Amino acid sequence: MDQEVVDSPLNPSFQSGSLEYKIVSSLERVSEAFKALLWQEAKEVALSPIQIQILIFLRFHSAEKCKVSYLAQEFNLTKATISDAVKVLEQKGLIGKQTEPSDTRSYTIFLTETGRAVAQKTAIFANQLSTPLHELSLEQKEVLYTSLLELIYKLNQNGIISIQRMCFNCHFYGKKQNGSAHFCNLLRMPLKAHELRVNCPEHHAVAR
Repeated sequence: MDQEVVDSPLNPSFQSGSLEYKIVSSLERVSEAFKALLWQEAKEVALSPIQIQILIFLRFHSAEKCKVSYLAQEFNLTKATISDAVKVLEQKGLIGKQTEPSDTRSYTIFLTETGRAVAQKTAIFANQLSTPLHELSLEQKEVLYTSLLELIYKLNQNGIISIQRMCFNCHFYGKKQNGSAHFCNLLRMPLKAHELRVNCPEHHAVAR
């Protein structure tokens, strides 16, 4: 009995006639490489991948973002899942909690000295993905980068991915000002393609 034909970017039979499908399949391969490297790093320190990601996030982001609700949006997971991961990290002595004076049910998560050391060590796993990119020309990297930014922005606008701290959905971002295709009103300067940010600490989300 013949199997039902499924029109999907993951079906090789349909990829040959669609550049969009080939791109989706290529992104899946890159995603698998990221996950494989993350799993390898997680096993070495006896943590789960999401626990590793939480530690790295805490290391590089400001305190107001280091809350269960924000982490749940950041990683597209439920608060319960994040809370479980945070509980394990606290039991292992890698994080601590600081309760909000105005609301004892709310707390900020911070790294302990041991947790900071683990975050520092594990964060470098992603370097293996950036190494091959050095072989591309600046023009190739700029085209790839701006295309990915546009894709991430559209996925965010369609509700497929949540929090994004990128230029395209920032209050300070403007197009075609002072003759530039990209302009930052916070820095008051035009931006070249490679100067656009995908994770900006000064990001101010545009109200929807």
